[in-house]
Parts: sequence; structure tokens; C-alpha cells
Amino acid sequence: MHFATIDCGTTNSRVYVLDASLHVIAKRSRKVGVRDTAITGSRRVLREGLAEIFEHAVGDAGLRVQDLACAVTAGMITSEIGLLEIPHLVAPAGLAELAAGVVPVRDATVFPADVQLLFIRGVKNAYPAETALRDIRRVDFMRGEETQIMGLLAHPGAPAPPFTAVVLSSHTKYVPVDADGRIVGSLTTLSGQLFEAIRHGTSIGKSIETPEAGPETPDLAVVDVAYDAVAEAGFLRSLLMPRFMEVLLGIPAPLRRCFLEAAIAAEDLRALREFPLLGFALDTPVVLVGPQPRCAIFRYLLARHSGIAREISEVSRVEEVDRLAILGALAVAQRAGYLSHIPSLWKKGGAADSPS
Repeated sequence: MHFATIDCGTTNSRVYVLDASLHVIAKRSRKVGVRDTAITGSRRVLREGLAEIFEHAVGDAGLRVQDLACAVTAGMITSEIGLLEIPHLVAPAGLAELAAGVVPVRDATVFPADVQLLFIRGVKNAYPAETALRDIRRVDFMRGEETQIMGLLAHPGAPAPPFTAVVLSSHTKYVPVDADGRIVGSLTTLSGQLFEAIRHGTSIGKSIETPEAGPETPDLAVVDVAYDAVAEAGFLRSLLMPRFMEVLLGIPAPLRRCFLEAAIAAEDLRALREFPLLGFALDTPVVLVGPQPRCAIFRYLLARHSGIAREISEVSRVEEVDRLAILGALAVAQRAGYLSHIPSLWKKGGAADSPS
């Protein structure tokens, strides 16, 4: 028996086809996501784009769509601009709650491929029904990271809960996980999207473009200067500094890009001040999830400038990060009563297995 996972994001989506031993036998990705719905006002581009990469991935695996037991999907696909809007679960939420919230759908008007989709709900912070604008700092949500967290609980390099995951993607998302492996809530910034907006939509973009990818290890002296600039001159002035570095100081492009990434990360650290407001623990281990250069900058700033001594680990290899979402989605589907033919993904007591 075979099955698939669909990871639908804001701008990019990925489809994985797996066999009963949890080996990925085909993968397709495409620059299509809920951003297309927001721009066009229609779900057509998203629906057709997802269906196309789904069918291509199934074909790459030498299968037909009818050969799949189901497709497990998570992320922005359940948002109001996704394929099917499904309300968030309220934190705290772990494997049991996510499994109970799975929504099975087989409907050609939602997704044209003839397969049962298992939609995993996102998670939102708990707050009273009467919450108003004055309480906006308590409000947050996620769609997609909840499956990464369930996958992280299966990862051999991650500490046992409780811990705080810091997911570095189109956003920076802090996700505390309690001792029972439940998501306590989240706290989100616009970091990744801001970097792309600066890169493509401002005069600073020219100053951070490099002919090659630059070193994976950041220049810590540059990171320190960026941190100090944000702390003393403010974030908005600091964003201009890569331009000064290029035109006035002749500093190489990789260092200018490092400065900007570090400035955004330094601003991200300010969000830690909100942990007490939300009742999040500040003294648990931290797991960084994302690209290695961003993890390296974040690890350094956390250790040097957060004022909190905690164990810090990371999941940064691309295939490992991808695997988190896959394993998390499959664990939720299995707990919901699907995929009973595959190896158990969850040990008694809440710790997950990590299949080879």
C-alpha cells in the first residue's frame, strides 16, 4: 500500500509519495500556494497547481492515483485561502487532539484527483471569547508547524519534551511544547517574508545579492554589529545599513547579507519578552528548525544575548526538515485510525519512533 503527503505553504507546495515502509519514492514541488488565492481571488490556481504536482509525483512513483490509500495534508491548505477552510484547534494540542480533529474529504470540487484527503487542522492560542484589540498580543496561530512539531518528537536529535521549537521559515515561530508533547501555543513574527520583501521590493535588495550562496557559518563579528545596531539605532535604521556597507564602506556582499539576516534575527529575539505574557516557559531547551545559516545566527544570538542559559539543538539539513512534516502528518493520520498497515510511529507514553 502507498500513500502521499501534501505540504501546502504560502508560496510553495510539496508532494511526497511513500511506500508502506515510509520510504519516499517520489517527490514533486512547485511554486504554488495560498498566495495565489490571495492575489487572484480564486482557488483555481491553487487547486489545479496542487493537483498537477500530485499527479506527477504519483506518476513518478510508477503508480496510479487509485493505488494510494490516502493523502495526508497540512499547512495553509486549511486556511480561508486554501482548498478548504477548517477551524483551528485550541491549544494545548498534541497528537490525540490533532488526530481527533482530522477531516477526511473526497470531493472533486475541493481537489480534482480521486483520492481521500486527510486534512490536519492548525492550532491557535487559547484566549477568552471576549478578547478584543487591547489583548491582541495574546493571539497567535499556526497551520503546518503542528505537524513539524509532531515529527520533531520523533527526531532522535531533539530533546525530550518540554522544549521550545523555533521554526525559521517564511515566519519565525516560537512553539513551546509541554512535558506531555502538547503544543502550548505559538508566537510568530514575519521574518522570512520580510527578508524576501526587502530583497525584491526595496533599494536594499541590490546590496544583499551575492553571486554565490556564501558561507554557512556566519561572521560573528558582523552578527554582533547588527545586534548592537538594532538595540541602539533601531530596527528600521538598521535595515538601511547594508546599503551603507556597500556604497560607503565597500564591504563584501556576503557580509552585507549576513548583517541583514542578523538584524532580522536580533529583532526576532524581542518576541521572547512576550513569553511571560502568554504563560510560556523560558527555561526549557530550544530546538531550531530551518536553514543552517539562519539556525547558526539564531543559535549564536540566543546563547550570547538572550540572557537565558538553555540547551540549544537544531534540525537544519533540508531532508531532515522535510522529514519532520512527513512523519508528523503520518503520525497524526495513524493515530486517527488511518494507515494502520505502516509501522507504529508513536511509542507508549507519547515519545515517537523515528523510522529509518
